[in-house]
Amino acid sequence: MAVEDDLQEVVELEAGIAVSAGPGEEGEPDGCPGWRLTLYVAWVAQFLAIMGFAFVMPFIPFFIRELGVPERAVPVWAGWVITSSAVTMALAAPLWGAMADRYGRKAMVARAMLGGAVIMSLMGLVRNVYQLLGLRAAQGFITGTASASAALVASVVPKSALGYSLGLMQMAVFTGNSVGPLVGGVTADRFGYRLPFALTGLMLFTGGMLVVVGARERFVRRSPSAGAPQPKEGLLQVPGALILLGLFTLLQFSGSFVGPIMPLFVERLAGVGRAASATGIILAVGGVSSAGAALLMGRLSDRYGHRRILVACTAGAGLLCFPQAIAHSVTQLLVIRGLFGFAAGGMIPSLNALMATTVPRERIGRAYGLATTASAMGWGTGPAVGGWAASVLGLQMPFVIMGGLLLLVAVIARVSLRRM
Repeated sequence: MAVEDDLQEVVELEAGIAVSAGPGEEGEPDGCPGWRLTLYVAWVAQFLAIMGFAFVMPFIPFFIRELGVPERAVPVWAGWVITSSAVTMALAAPLWGAMADRYGRKAMVARAMLGGAVIMSLMGLVRNVYQLLGLRAAQGFITGTASASAALVASVVPKSALGYSLGLMQMAVFTGNSVGPLVGGVTADRFGYRLPFALTGLMLFTGGMLVVVGARERFVRRSPSAGAPQPKEGLLQVPGALILLGLFTLLQFSGSFVGPIMPLFVERLAGVGRAASATGIILAVGGVSSAGAALLMGRLSDRYGHRRILVACTAGAGLLCFPQAIAHSVTQLLVIRGLFGFAAGGMIPSLNALMATTVPRERIGRAYGLATTASAMGWGTGPAVGGWAASVLGLQMPFVIMGGLLLLVAVIARVSLRRM
């Protein structure tokens, strides 16, 4: 269920930095005017972007094989290709997070989607795995649509609707991750591995233009004449922020562990001829169940607390990793991945909501930038370690390791977030 997705940033508000409307400002006491329109436009754009990124996931190992990589090295290269974008995303995140607070979050969403449209289109033209690796690295530096969109939404919606709104945005991620692999896998089986990259570019361009035209952000950049803001504690000193960043890293490391080897594991169960489409169907089922769970758990977290939902969902997802390792048919894996997707659906929305309620709203871009960096560290190393583990221990063992890691995250969250 790999996606993109979200995760970066750090430091403190500087002199002359921009601020967005917050509680107590003119207009609405909490949330920006027209926030519902912005939320729904961001949802559609996010769905298109994530569907595009997920479009190519079912066949990345097969595309790498087609580019001339030896069979035994395919899992390792698949891990590094996925990891490369996460590494550059982590490095670029502080820059984009600071620019979001200075110039507006809407501009950062448009940058991520329109820049991604160009890069993904170019991937369909590569002639060797090194070119693919380089473009994936550029993708990580330029994109980060999930975290940029989450920062935009979190900066405009009322705090009372944070859980629902961020759950809705995560629903877009999961829905895109369900439709994308399904259609992309079938497209790859019929038309080859290059056309889906061009279609991904088209989807990202459409999403970016929707944000440019339809999203609204009440953003006021503070002029230098207004004076520098009073010194405040850095984001890392905000109580609970460091713990939340650690959880972002651990969740993404655990959740991405089986990404590179999932198509190869499905190929063992389904056979070579149906591997791409079968992988797409399995990822689609998991994505659909996660999408429904994200919206439901977002509402429940507004009512019962974000921490409780985070712990429950992470523990449930961890337990459902173990039976995946012993699945003997595509049908068995399909059912288990559906249940796993439902359990995992509430993890990221709850964690995003905890971050949004912990840091000051005027620094929400930097907070999600830092969260993106933290997540990218986990998301980047997870596939690489998972691919290595599969090459050494076999294709089943990464599922077992993933289950243990998620259970560990649930324990850490329960113990360390008691006061949140």
